[in-house]
Amino acid sequence: MLVILVLAAVASFAGAVALPLLHPLPPAAHIHLVLAAGIMPLILGAMIHFVPVLTRSTTAHLGVRLIPLLALAAGMLAFFSFAASNRIYYLAALIVLVTSVIFAAWIIHRADKAVGKPHPCLYWYLSAIACLALAFAAVLAMALWPEQRLALKRLHLHLNTLGFIGLTAVATLQVLLPTAAGRPDPQAAARLRRDMKWALGGTLLISVGAAWFKPLVWPGAVLWMIPLMHSGKAWLNLYSQEIRQLHGAASSLATALAGLFVVLLFGSLHAGGALNSIDTAHAFILAFLFPLVTGAVSQLLPIWARPGPQTAWHVLVRQRLGACGGCRAALFLVGGLLVGLGWRGGLVFSIAALAAFLLQFAATVFCRTRAASAT
Repeated sequence: MLVILVLAAVASFAGAVALPLLHPLPPAAHIHLVLAAGIMPLILGAMIHFVPVLTRSTTAHLGVRLIPLLALAAGMLAFFSFAASNRIYYLAALIVLVTSVIFAAWIIHRADKAVGKPHPCLYWYLSAIACLALAFAAVLAMALWPEQRLALKRLHLHLNTLGFIGLTAVATLQVLLPTAAGRPDPQAAARLRRDMKWALGGTLLISVGAAWFKPLVWPGAVLWMIPLMHSGKAWLNLYSQEIRQLHGAASSLATALAGLFVVLLFGSLHAGGALNSIDTAHAFILAFLFPLVTGAVSQLLPIWARPGPQTAWHVLVRQRLGACGGCRAALFLVGGLLVGLGWRGGLVFSIAALAAFLLQFAATVFCRTRAASAT
């Protein structure tokens, strides 16, 4: 299942870059191709992988494991809705709202039945799912309050990006980067426990501020930067060598954190009218999501493809995907910065990095297929 979701996310990245070059599409179409059809199902699938670990419980049952596929279907509906200029996105929003409520209930149930106290990362996940549900409730509310359509659209955007994606990403990075670096972070759990109120409070202030009262955006951005600075400081102290390497997942994951810091600044400038909304959305995807997903896939895909004891094959695949990971991440970040500032030519840097990753990904699939045929 997770491998399928990874393939779908990679395909959505490639499609979002290639389709506008082949056929003119509204910006909302390729943005939703990445966020709704690529990232949302992958995040839900990753949560299904991590929640049993965080609660020391068994794997999820089939009904829960199917939720990412429903999210993928809803994401494709949203993409086609904007590509064809119809309103089927309301159906997509309803599907995601219902499934997110079910997903949140599953997380709460696992927290209640956990062996010992759940890892604080779990509560970041629950907050992220709550933001996802509110984001799609805002879409459905557009039909009831058309005069508030623009405000609700902004609320939907920020609850999705900073709320659902941002909260999930920052929480997961606290666990994933130490794994990629090969050394633990003893303060990660305490940091998550302490910083969730700042990240969630910042998300709500930015989302409500962007929708209805812009002065709230700046204090919200300051609150969000607190956990980012705490994590960045800890990582520089613990993993300065790993995050400066040209290869491996650690440098890519650390770059994603830096990208989120930049995106927060761009988002605040957009809310103040200084930056274009489309450029800011592209900067979020290029500077933050691309290094985040490519780094996470480099580290996790071998485990998802072949669960169980780690073998030489896992090491080989991780090396293939992580090769030049730091260089790719730097290109993503530079491309996102330039596009966010209004120079569309910066997309060239991100396209080059994405093309390199797609080639490495294809080589990895060939490696797995060849290994399977050999056995």
